[in-house]
Amino acid sequence: MADTLIKVDLTQSAFDNDMVHNRWHPDIPMVAWVNPGDDFIIETYDWTGGFIKNDDSADDVRDIDLSIVHFLSGPIGVKGAEPGDLLVVDLLDIGAKAESQWGFNGFFSKNNGGGFLTDHFPEAQKSIWDFKGMFTNSRHVPGVNFAGLIHPGLIGCLPDKSLLDTWNTREVDFIATNPTRVPPLANAPFAPTAHMGRLKGDLRDSAAATGARTVPPREHGGNCDIKDLSRGSKIYFPVYVDGAGLSMGDLHFSQGDGEITFCGAIEMAGWLHLKVDVIKDGIAKYGIKSPIFKPSPITPNYRDYLIFEGISVDEYGKQHYLDVNVAYRQACLNAIEYLTKFGYSKAQAYSILGTAPVQGHISGVVDIPNACATLWIPTEIFEFDINPGSAGPTRFLDGSVTMPLSPDL
Repeated sequence: MADTLIKVDLTQSAFDNDMVHNRWHPDIPMVAWVNPGDDFIIETYDWTGGFIKNDDSADDVRDIDLSIVHFLSGPIGVKGAEPGDLLVVDLLDIGAKAESQWGFNGFFSKNNGGGFLTDHFPEAQKSIWDFKGMFTNSRHVPGVNFAGLIHPGLIGCLPDKSLLDTWNTREVDFIATNPTRVPPLANAPFAPTAHMGRLKGDLRDSAAATGARTVPPREHGGNCDIKDLSRGSKIYFPVYVDGAGLSMGDLHFSQGDGEITFCGAIEMAGWLHLKVDVIKDGIAKYGIKSPIFKPSPITPNYRDYLIFEGISVDEYGKQHYLDVNVAYRQACLNAIEYLTKFGYSKAQAYSILGTAPVQGHISGVVDIPNACATLWIPTEIFEFDINPGSAGPTRFLDGSVTMPLSPDL
């Protein structure tokens, strides 16, 4: 039986757990050490540290201070790992904590984080999803039931000082190009809510002032939200500091490609069973600049999809040049509009795209001026037929079931 190196108590504040941190910084101390070849178990909070509750109000999604996230378990030191190596992480198994068999999905207020479609969904909303073995459904989004593919939304190694400085410089400079934008262009270091694990005193305060926020993916991995990093995956991380400093969190029960609702998968507390190894000088040997991975061999077995296309002409009719972001947004908006014909609100349809195992594809970036992106919805997740037919759509919902909404105050 593998040892559990990090435990979390869901009744305890994540700030009181010194085996957890919410910033990236090379001075954060390792909380445990393992040898290459070892396997071990890590427990994690949900990414908000338990701030979001299993209830029928979206006030918590509206009111959360996003400077506190993400709460990551670690860092784990791997003996013998040195800068320039590759850390090999096998994800042997993953699951929800026994006392927390539920998760949440939400849209942040435009004034507090926003999201991919924030102009269309500017107010905070959420849906709660109950786990029944490998399947999930929601009292807030009826008519769908699907298999989960549990994965860590966020996993990566500590940066060295040079990489940290690079991140902070480019992101702070980017914010300066439009400092009043809502939501902001990026998130600068913010010391008041930094949790630096076991780092204490003046060293803690100094590191908190420059610790990188965990919001975006970067060269080390981080918040990549790749739904196929599930049990059976193998990940190769660049190592920047002695011991590598592996940390993880932000577990998802299920997610659609793109995590388009930002609080965008089914967020959960859980555990991971991992095995680690080291490839010496692996960065140079393989020309690695960012992590690479082998996906899980276990995926939800859906075979029938309805595919929605989007091009790089936005919803206001403006032409963009081969812009995949715009094209994917159009595919999502087209799918949302389609699902409303069956009685879903736009918010419920948006929640489905963020939580269900939908696929996103870059279908074309060659035919100027329009990129083409596609969104694949598995039809088998629905309790009714969503395929087009001559009789037209049959309304499944009558509007009596809705998602909690908290208008901005």
